[in-house]
Amino acid sequence: MVKLQAVQAHNASLKSIAPNLVAVFVGGTSGIALSTALALARHTPSPKIYLVGRSQPAADAAIASMKSINPSAQATFLQADISLLRNVDAVCDVIATKEQRLNLLFMTPGYLTLKGWDETADGLDRKFVLHYYARMRFVTKLLPLLTAAAAQTNSGPGPTANLSRVVSVLDPQVAVRAGGSGTLDFSDLSLKRTFSLARCGAHASLMGDFFLEGMARRHPHTSFVHAYPSGVATGVLRELPAARVLSAVLGVLLSPFMVPIDESGERHLFAATADRFAPKAAGKSDGDVAVGSDGTKGSGCYWANWDGEVFPANVKLDKTREQGAVEKVIQHTEEVFASCAREVAP
Repeated sequence: MVKLQAVQAHNASLKSIAPNLVAVFVGGTSGIALSTALALARHTPSPKIYLVGRSQPAADAAIASMKSINPSAQATFLQADISLLRNVDAVCDVIATKEQRLNLLFMTPGYLTLKGWDETADGLDRKFVLHYYARMRFVTKLLPLLTAAAAQTNSGPGPTANLSRVVSVLDPQVAVRAGGSGTLDFSDLSLKRTFSLARCGAHASLMGDFFLEGMARRHPHTSFVHAYPSGVATGVLRELPAARVLSAVLGVLLSPFMVPIDESGERHLFAATADRFAPKAAGKSDGDVAVGSDGTKGSGCYWANWDGEVFPANVKLDKTREQGAVEKVIQHTEEVFASCAREVAP
């Protein structure tokens, strides 16, 4: 476990080594993403922060909090329903017109639901989109800006000067918890024929695992972290029946086992900036650099636990990888993106 004091010491050091960072927080008006954005504002000079979400009032409150913490922070709200991939593209296009580089893409969108297949205009399940497809679309669309950030050499001293990182917060191990098989149905990756909430959770997790692993191979100057947050009090229950009552009851019962939201923000800022999760091109195989998801130290893709450690190798996930999961997931995802683009073309 990376002790909280070590996390806080690292984050405090960002004031001198990480000026003018540009960051995008998807799902950034509440929960872990907002807590991490506030931590970034607290610990870095003059950050430029984009919050992507649906609620203008929530964004106004978030930006006010950010400015009270750091008046030099520049915060911009981009309102969008990102369950539609065309809206993801529109948000990315706005960012690309305003920025020449991007240091951090941080993503948490999603929710719990009891509803079954909930089809979007793209022909995909809404929950699956938020947990996987929209996130990976942000990655592919913003990679040119992330690559530009990695190429910078004059923004300041230290490894964070050319920070280029993607953090997706979900759970890289959910498919093998409680005896799960850790397998993918390669004949129905989007689950149009075999959908269930359990399969959706497993597929979103596994596909995120292997897509990010593939991106680390293709883009060695950017690092990719799939992070498990543990239990954190957020708005994830908002779409369940009696959500307010349920949240209040569970908050009391589970509070001894929960990670406080402020600590979660600090820990996720560590995951988003620490040299422990270095890109593959850094060539670091010693020191504190973590073991990557493929078992190679410093591989550029990391499946991280809430406490800053990486998950150990898992036989079931290794077997799925050996079945060509990285290549098959990337091919499927690119085909879905291409199909959606054709449907909206004039």
